Formats: sequence, C-alpha cells, structure tokens
Amino acid sequence: MARLRDIVFDCHHPASLARFWAAALDGYEVAPYDEEELERLRNLGFSGPEDDPSVLVEAGSGPRLFFNLVPEGKVAKNRVHLDLTGDDVERLVGLGAKVLACPEDGLVVLADPEGNEFCLVTRQVSLRPA
Repeated sequence: MARLRDIVFDCHHPASLARFWAAALDGYEVAPYDEEELERLRNLGFSGPEDDPSVLVEAGSGPRLFFNLVPEGKVAKNRVHLDLTGDDVERLVGLGAKVLACPEDGLVVLADPEGNEFCLVTRQVSLRPA
C-alpha cells in the first residue's frame, strides 16, 4: 500500500509559482524559512528564498507541493494535472491563472502562471478523461 506524499512541479521560478498555489489552495502556505535554511541557501550560492531552486508549500493535511527549478520550458499538455473544487474562477484569474476552456457546465480548465493545466469543478459534474 502506498500513500501520496508530495506533488512536484517543474518550473522556471519556484518562489512565484509556490506563492500562486499557496494562495489558490485553501489551507496551504509556503513553508517558512528559518536561519538554518537561509544559511544553507547562501552556502549553495543563492541569495535567499526568492532564488530558492526548490520551494515547499504545505498544509496541515494533504500532500505537500514542491516547486523545482528546471531549465526547460513546458512544451506539451501536462501528463498529470490537479482537479480542484470551488467556485471562485475570478479569484484564481486574479492570482495569475488563465482560463483555457469551459468544456461543460460546472468545469473550467485553467493554467497556472507557468502554463500548467488544472481543472476547477464548480458543481457536480461527471469527469471524463481529457
């Protein structure tokens, strides 16, 4: 038996994408940096949290989210995406998401600021494979 521990995003700017997802998801926040972690970053040649190549977002329950720096950009549709529930599309767009499609009533396909697709289910719909 296995349990989901982390969801990992490859991205160009981990700090800003981590802030987006921490704001988008209820109960999540960017993990705080203590002096030991700041010193570790400095020893690796990074000036601080904004340049951190691997940023953690966590909640009291649920999987952790890691945002890891990669040199290449996103070139195709995600192989895995998140499905969220809620009704505040405008808030997500205000945070930097982009609406990509509304394939059926109650389902909105969005992209985060780096283009990673995710779905927002706004009411009970039958989700089918995309």
